Amino acid sequence: MELRQLQYLVAVVEEGGFTRAAERLHLAQPGISAQIRRLERELGQRLLDRTGRTVTPTEAGEAVLPYARAALAAVEGARQTAQAHAGLLTGQVAVGMVAGVAGGPVPAGTPDLAALLADFHTEHPGVEISLRESTSERMLTAVRRGELDLALVGLETAGAPPGLALHLVVDLPLVAAIAPGHPLAADPGPLPVAALAGHPLIGLPPGTGLRGALEQACAEAGVRPRVAFEASTPALLARLAARGLGVAVLPRPAPDGAPGLRLRRLTGPEPRGRVALVWPAAGPARPAARALLARLRAAFDAAGPLTPSDA
Repeated sequence: MELRQLQYLVAVVEEGGFTRAAERLHLAQPGISAQIRRLERELGQRLLDRTGRTVTPTEAGEAVLPYARAALAAVEGARQTAQAHAGLLTGQVAVGMVAGVAGGPVPAGTPDLAALLADFHTEHPGVEISLRESTSERMLTAVRRGELDLALVGLETAGAPPGLALHLVVDLPLVAAIAPGHPLAADPGPLPVAALAGHPLIGLPPGTGLRGALEQACAEAGVRPRVAFEASTPALLARLAARGLGVAVLPRPAPDGAPGLRLRRLTGPEPRGRVALVWPAAGPARPAARALLARLRAAFDAAGPLTPSDA
C-alpha cells in the first residue's frame, strides 16, 4: 500500500469521479484508475462504486476512508512540524463557516472571522487557507471526517457534538419577529412555542443550528412547525416578516433593516441561537491549523461569548 494510492482514493471520493480527481491532482486519469485497482486488489475489497454517473465509495470504501485521510494528515503534519521547528509555518488550513454566518446570526461586537483569517494569512503567508460555506450539519460531518480542520457552526444544544471540542461564541435566546397587525403581535410578553402552531413561519434552511433549535423546541412543545419561507440570513428573515409573510424566528437582537417588528421571546421551552467554533476533540492534526485555532480562540476569549446581557 502506497500513500499516493490513498491520496488518489480520497481525491476520487471528494471529487465524485476520476476525471475531476485527475484534474485536481494534475495527473492522467488512467494512472489514477490503475493505482486504485491495485489498492483494491491488495485489500481484497472493491472500494469504489463506478456504476453510476458519480463515483461513490462502497461500504468497504467508507470504512477505509477515515484511515486514508488520517495517514495523509499524519504525513502532512510531520512535514509541517519539521518546517515549524525551522521557524517557517507553512501548509494548509481548511476552515468551514455555516452559510449566512457573515451576515448573522453572529451579531456586531463579536470578532470578524474574515478579518481574523486575513490577519493570520498576513503573518503567515506560507499557509494556504481555504474557506468553505455550508450548513452546520455538513460542517460538523466534514470536521469529523478530517475534511475541515475547524469550523464556525450553529448548534442546537450547548454541549460539544460527539468527537468534537468547541468554543462558544454566541448564546442568545430566539425571538418571534412579528409584523404589526398579526394576531400574535398584540401581546408584548413572552410567547409560548406552542402558540406558533398553525401560523406560517419564516426560518433558516434545514441543517442550520437555528432551524434545528426551532424544530427541537417545537417537538418538546408538541407542535409541528409550518415553515412557509426559508432564507439564508436572519436579516432576510426579518425583512420577509416585516412584509407580513409569516412569523420569523431570529436570535435576539433582531437584525437591522426591518423596523416596526414586534419581538416576543419564545418560551416553554426556550430555544436559543448558539454559534461555536468546533474542531476535532484530539485537536487539529496540522501545525498550521493548530496555530490558527489558537489565534481564533484567543480572539473569541478576548471578546467573550455574546449572551443576552450583551445584546
